Amino acid sequence: MAAFSSALAPSVRSAATMLPGTFLRHSHSPLGTAQANPRKKVTVGTLRSLYAKNEPIAVITAHDFPSALAADQSGMDMILVGDSLAMVALGMEDTSEVLVEEMLLHCRSVARATKSAFVVGDLPMGSYEIGPEQALATAIQFVKEGRVQAVKLEGGREMAATVHKITSAGIPVLGHVGLTPQRQNALGGFKVQGKTAGGALRVLEDALAVQDAGAFAVVLEAVPAEIAAIVTDKLDIPTIGIGAGSACSGQVLVQVDMTGNFPPGRFLPKFVKKYGDVWAEASRAIEAYRADVKSRAYPATEHTYPIPQDELDMFANAVEQSTHLHKQKQPF
Repeated sequence: MAAFSSALAPSVRSAATMLPGTFLRHSHSPLGTAQANPRKKVTVGTLRSLYAKNEPIAVITAHDFPSALAADQSGMDMILVGDSLAMVALGMEDTSEVLVEEMLLHCRSVARATKSAFVVGDLPMGSYEIGPEQALATAIQFVKEGRVQAVKLEGGREMAATVHKITSAGIPVLGHVGLTPQRQNALGGFKVQGKTAGGALRVLEDALAVQDAGAFAVVLEAVPAEIAAIVTDKLDIPTIGIGAGSACSGQVLVQVDMTGNFPPGRFLPKFVKKYGDVWAEASRAIEAYRADVKSRAYPATEHTYPIPQDELDMFANAVEQSTHLHKQKQPF
């Protein structure tokens, strides 16, 4: 290439060939996190204040930087890095497959995007059930490595000692009773809980046990609205409902579900309200891009970088004079 390089003027061989204003910093840039009117950081104290004022607590899941950024800038009080990401982000069959290391990766991504909302990391199956010591070790890992402010774990009375162990170490715990997806096999599938008097009493007792163990709030999943209302009334901590009626202290939904970011035909639980159709819009955009590529409509002139005509002429002349650049049959 020496002959070719020498045929070019120094200005051509340098970065100066780019026109003013065309300095290329990155081929693409990070998503911004600046907010025009940043909110104060939500804390456990903030959530207690909302509860005391009877103001519903808005919770949503997020599994990566973009979904967390959207949730945070939309004013959510709490963001849950739920183990549901096993299915909606990693393509797994159920939540039992996801590993601690995978959850931590997603927690860190969400934490980097979240400036105001309270971030909770979901402890995956197998990371806390062996005993309180194991659970505390995992919770510490989620706070130190995952950068979350609290952890969530499933279970009621049988998990009270575990909740107490974690909260005693200064880590806030969000409980989860009613339908506990990690235990779907023992429950006989994803079934509504508390549909009998005995079942409803168990939900209440589980919620009270989690509260007494130190949880700052508890998720009530797939519980009849009337039962959830009574449980909420009997507790002194917020209840976060998901398929549990409007009387709960707050609500949580999986972001992928409520934004409609999934293909047609996917099953949705009864309690999900679809607020958008992100999948359809993304598909429309991608199909339009493909069509433009195939027709050469993209990239247009406005999507390319200019070069001064004299520099282009100099380059073309250098190429023409450099015989070794002409097409030659390769030896292989």
